[in-house]
Amino acid sequence: MEILLVPHPVLRQKANKLKSVTKEDIKFANLMMEVMLKAPGVGLAANQVGILKQIVTINFEDKDNNKKASYILFNPKIIQYSVETVIMEEGCLSLPEQYADIERPKEIVLEYIDDNEKTIKKQIDGYEARILQHEIDHLSGKLFVDYLSSLKRNMLIKKVKKLKNLKK
Repeated sequence: MEILLVPHPVLRQKANKLKSVTKEDIKFANLMMEVMLKAPGVGLAANQVGILKQIVTINFEDKDNNKKASYILFNPKIIQYSVETVIMEEGCLSLPEQYADIERPKEIVLEYIDDNEKTIKKQIDGYEARILQHEIDHLSGKLFVDYLSSLKRNMLIKKVKKLKNLKK
């Protein structure tokens, strides 16, 4: 399993909603978690490894708020966004070594199916809300650089292409 880099076309495609969570989906999500941790990253969407399914893995530590979490989400969707926004630096495993300040809602209400096939609905804020918004964007083919001006976006994408050529 390999993390795709921009401008790979799969990164711009929408992931499909799962009709039900199968053992294979759970096995795949656990493999995604391993790949994400090895990268190392705090979140990974299935599109980023070439699979168009609505699966996201999260593993982070927010030292400021003394919070740590690691979990898998199937068919995640944000059902509410706060009006208040926060600007934070973001990066992405599909755009290695590229970072930019992105403005996003501070809090979200999230609904998803967990690996026990239970529907979970919860309010999330801070760093965790940031990660989830970023990963759920991936599921609809959107990248964090899409929040930037086209000039800045193209610059970051060019840098990734250069990095890819250096590694060949």
